[in-house]
Amino acid sequence: MSDSLPESLMPTAPGDAFELEARPLVAGIRGRGTRLTGRVAVVTDGASGLGQAIAVAFAREGANVVIAWLNEHESAAETVALIEAEGRPALSIPGDIGNADFAAELARQAVAEFGRIDILVNNAGEQHECLALEDIPEEQVERVFRTNVFAQFWLTKAALPHMADGTCIINTSSAAAYAGGAALIDYAASKAAVVGFTRSLALQLAKRAIRVNAVAPSVQSRSEDLAETYVFLASPDSGTMTGQTLQFAPE
Repeated sequence: MSDSLPESLMPTAPGDAFELEARPLVAGIRGRGTRLTGRVAVVTDGASGLGQAIAVAFAREGANVVIAWLNEHESAAETVALIEAEGRPALSIPGDIGNADFAAELARQAVAEFGRIDILVNNAGEQHECLALEDIPEEQVERVFRTNVFAQFWLTKAALPHMADGTCIINTSSAAAYAGGAALIDYAASKAAVVGFTRSLALQLAKRAIRVNAVAPSVQSRSEDLAETYVFLASPDSGTMTGQTLQFAPE
């Protein structure tokens, strides 16, 4: 975590709290199929909230799962137990995804454990409410973009040498990228950047048959339903889809 960020701005619950305020209903996740059998998935912010739901849904479809997390020790242990209860191996790696060195180390450890990366889910996110643009600290803007945007660049760059043709990348954007957020200007801007990153990377990686898509949850989105969307984008079911953002419109 950056030492320059005031304590008041330090994220206490990494992940998209704007999208997911409630604890994920992991028991409600459908699955136990074979769509991801033997695939190796890396999920950032995978210990709680949406990330936990994604990790468990992937395991239920047969994937080996690597989760990265910041400070949710108990949730990380719970997520590993849930993955292993599905009969799949799990690797839990703590660290700040906003740090480029950690992003590289995350990819290195994932490959050391499982040999490759088949599915990369750039899910980590950070947001802080602020009602006036003039009151948003410079260090907050830098931190939000570091977590929400730069981390996706760094981890994808580190993972790509270990991703073969036919693998996929799924980024988490937000409905705020489209609808905006009066108290979330920096967050909404960062999530809009994720949409542009997704579309552009999809064009670049098309020649390698690596698909790149995104999900844009809304505050009303249910984690178990969202997890199914990530499974769909990770599986052969979406084999002809790339450069797309599946948006969950706010009500």
